[in-house]
Amino acid sequence: MRRPRPRTLGILCACLVLLGPAVVAEVRGAAGWRGSVTLLAGWSGEEREQFEEHVVEPFERTHRIDVVYQGSSALSQVLAADMAAGNPPDVVILPGPGELLSYARDGRLHPVDDLFDAGHYDDIWVPEVSAPGRPGRHAFWLPVKTGLKSMVWYAGERPAAGAGWCLGMESGATSGWPGTDWVEDVLLHQAGPRTYEKWARGELDWTDPAVRRAWTTWGELVGAGEEHVRPALTTAFGKECPAGSPEHQGAFRTDHWRRKGGDFVHFSEVLGGAGPRTRAWSVSGDLAALVNPTEEGRQLIRYLADPDTALPEHRANEEAAPEGDRDATRRRIAGILRGARGQPRCWDASDTMSRALRDAFHLAVLRHLVDPAELDVQLRRLQRLQQLSGGHDLPVCSHD
Repeated sequence: MRRPRPRTLGILCACLVLLGPAVVAEVRGAAGWRGSVTLLAGWSGEEREQFEEHVVEPFERTHRIDVVYQGSSALSQVLAADMAAGNPPDVVILPGPGELLSYARDGRLHPVDDLFDAGHYDDIWVPEVSAPGRPGRHAFWLPVKTGLKSMVWYAGERPAAGAGWCLGMESGATSGWPGTDWVEDVLLHQAGPRTYEKWARGELDWTDPAVRRAWTTWGELVGAGEEHVRPALTTAFGKECPAGSPEHQGAFRTDHWRRKGGDFVHFSEVLGGAGPRTRAWSVSGDLAALVNPTEEGRQLIRYLADPDTALPEHRANEEAAPEGDRDATRRRIAGILRGARGQPRCWDASDTMSRALRDAFHLAVLRHLVDPAELDVQLRRLQRLQQLSGGHDLPVCSHD
């Protein structure tokens, strides 16, 4: 048979790209597949490839359910548009509980506590919340991936308070979040977990002296208002750090710093004048929620909750096997995430806030880097928005 010419191949490939989902659905239907589930998440690149290889493909083979994955760096905006258009995904994975709580309160999410044992998770990961029209309190999400923060990465000599920091604030639609991590960590370790929790819930004003002190401390540490920090506004958060410059970032930077022969220390060892006697850790998580209660969507939630599912690191299910196949650094991180005694874990506070307040927080830290003299104006704006947004009663910190 004569082989197609290059131009013919190009046309054929273009047609397959356009018709791909329909063709795949038809072929799989003929092969005995049971249906499909749409999944919206923020992972792309290597993260998406790992998730699809280790989670999606085994699920599809086992349950004969096609997973239609949509990834977006503008996750909140895409989900809001899909909701408004009446065409939301069946399952969504969002970073943090704040936005999910808003959707649960609006009746957009369905309880998942009948799909797995919530007792296998700490309350900060799978809380029970109330929602209008649903008697009692229910779990509306579960963690798919958890991350550790309150980390300072370095290579060479251990960093000191006056270090020249590796700093990048650019992250597309969510630019500024690395700065919110700084402010949160300073407040957590100057004022303690209980004060931090009150602030995250909206029970402590943004203009409170403890909150203001956290902002000014961060500004002094990185040199807010000085010319050398301006490039950080347009520098990607995952930048290559210069030799000798430590970085305040989370566990997702493990591979980057391992290639440099680096390690991490707790943030309190670098922050001068950290107050609490207890060493707390800030944590983050990607949480899965059920938007459309199809049987395929429910089956995916069950699968994500199964302790034997090879989820992205690190897992919060206490029934899952310890991560003994990891290197020493990753095992150390996993142990902290699972709850080292005497070391409270506290949600990244901005991830528990409403979307509007979180986005304003991102913008305020960018402005503070440029003009710290405007801090009080920024804090009053955030406080007004906090009053409009209201608070929440989510568990922010684990307390032994």
